[in-house]
This record gives sequence, structure tokens and C-alpha cells, in this order.
Amino acid sequence: MFKVPLLLLRALVSVFRNRADLVLEILALRQQLAAFALSGRRPRITSADRWFWIVLRRRWARWSDVLIFVKPETVIRWHRAGFRRYWTWLSRRHRRPGRPPTDRSIRDLIRRMATENPTWGAPRIHGELRLLGIAVSERTVSWYVARRPSQPDAVQRWRTFLQNHRDAIAAMDFFVVPTVTFRLVYVWFVIGHDRRRILHFDVTANPAAAWVIQQLREAFPFGTAPRHVIFDRDAIFSAPVVSTMTSSGMQPARTAWKSPWQNAVAERSIGSVRRELLDHVVIFNERHLRRLLTDYVAYYHDDRTHLGLDKATPASRSVVQCPAGEAAVVALRRVGGLHHRYEWRAAA
Repeated sequence: MFKVPLLLLRALVSVFRNRADLVLEILALRQQLAAFALSGRRPRITSADRWFWIVLRRRWARWSDVLIFVKPETVIRWHRAGFRRYWTWLSRRHRRPGRPPTDRSIRDLIRRMATENPTWGAPRIHGELRLLGIAVSERTVSWYVARRPSQPDAVQRWRTFLQNHRDAIAAMDFFVVPTVTFRLVYVWFVIGHDRRRILHFDVTANPAAAWVIQQLREAFPFGTAPRHVIFDRDAIFSAPVVSTMTSSGMQPARTAWKSPWQNAVAERSIGSVRRELLDHVVIFNERHLRRLLTDYVAYYHDDRTHLGLDKATPASRSVVQCPAGEAAVVALRRVGGLHHRYEWRAAA
């Protein structure tokens, strides 16, 4: 009933339609017919088809009235995608040159160190690269290895004291290691604050004050004791131990109650030993533990870079530049292969 008036209305509208609208409508219909003719019943839309409708949408307000083979929302999505591609191309065209990219061999070496040493972070790897003479920033290294969160100091005054007296300060502490039979073995050590050197360590299954006194005498022969020694409130550091230190010229400095951060150098060393050695082995007995710790201390002094020493080693490992000609970086096993030292070797 209403079809005839509707057709008449469309006919009247088409009479008064301007020539430009007719041309664009014919062009849009022919484009869709061509797409159907090339692809069959279900047209295959090409990039040229998409760009045609993107441009037509910008130039003609009635574009959606003659759209047949896709929905208007699809054309809008094409337009937005084209807008993003256009500005991406424009930004790349006018992009300013940035820092030069890191050489692929350096990137591969960073990933290799991170793979061969799972406990190493960006600072440790950066220190190792510096000792190989490879100029790359720690920030660049951190792009390829995961960074560990830092632990801020609690009190500035204690840190300032340690910084001003570190050449004359040592710290001692105990830590416990379980064996394969669940027996407990105790490790006592003394570490110097100036170069982070392990001055002395020993292992026992029966710690006592008399044993600690003997270890102090072995660690510091006559005239070699540090001026200050920091230790915690362990009951084993009793009055006889303190008296022995005083008679040897040392000034005991006991930490406050529940304040392990006051003996941070020793506590950090214990954490390093656990993360880099003890978490990866099963201890059989005292002899086995002593041998492993001896190997680790040698690596700790001669090869391991320290953040507190500006990426240097306690034994002041020198920087070795790449030799002339063809050369490669080789890995030297340390601590049974848990860690490595890297050096340049000339090609054979």
C-alpha cells in the first residue's frame, strides 16, 4: 500500500538531486559491482576497495545510502586504521635520529651472561662488561635482563658513620647451613668494609665462645686487627669474646636490638653466599662446605664485581681491552660452573 508513494518520493528526490551526487552514487555502485564480478557471490575486499570508501566517506555525506557489500561501521573502522597508518608513516618520515643501536654481538653477550648466571642482575653484568672494555651503559644492559628492587637504608647517620670509617671497620657474623642429613653446620666469617674482602672464615658443628676467640686470633695476628668490629647480639659473642677483641686493640661495636641493617655489609655477604652458592648445592658435611666456600671466596675476591666498589672486584681486577685482530669472549668456569669469568681470547 505504501510502496507506490515511497517510489514516487524517491523519484522526485532523484530529479532534484545535483549532478555531483549522481556521479558519486554511480561511481560507488559500479565499484561494488566490480568487486562482486571479480570475486563472485562473496566479494573479496582489497586495499584499493578500502581506500576508495575511506576517501568517499570524507567527500560525500550520503555514502552510506549506497553501501551494499559491507556495513557502514566497517568503513569507519577502515578510516580509523588508515588514519593511524598515515600518522605512523608521517612520524617515521620526520623522526630525528636517536642513539645508535647497541651492536648485536654485545646484545648476544649480555643475554649469554644472563643465561649462564641466573643470579646476576644488570649491575653485575654491567661490571663484567666494563672489565672487558665494552662501553655500554647499565641502563642498556637492564633492557635485556630483569632488574632487582633495591633495599633503601633505614637511617642515614649510621650509613655516614660506616662510610667515613670503612677503612678501619670489619664485621663478623654467623650463618647456618643444613646438611643432607639435616644436621646444622655453622659458618663464622669476618669481612672488611673497605674492599669487601672476606678476611677469615671457618666452619664448625659446635660453635662456642672459646672457638670464636681462637678464630679471632687466627684471623688477626699481632698488629693486624681492624680498629672497629661490628657484630650483632648473638649470645655467642659473650664477655670473653669482647674482652679478647679489646685486648687485641679492637673496639667492639654491637648492633642495636633487632637492627640487622646496622651490620649490612655482613648481612649482604650472607645473602650473596646463599643466592649464589648454597641455594644451588646440597651440603654433605663440614669438609664439603669448607671446600665450596673456599672456591666461592676465591671467586668473590678475584672475579666477582661489586656494586659497592663501583663495579670493581675486591682484588682490583684490571680492565682488559679487546686485542687487535679477530678475538672472542670466552667463559672461564668458577665455583663448579655456577659462575663464570669472561676474558678476551685471540682467535686461533
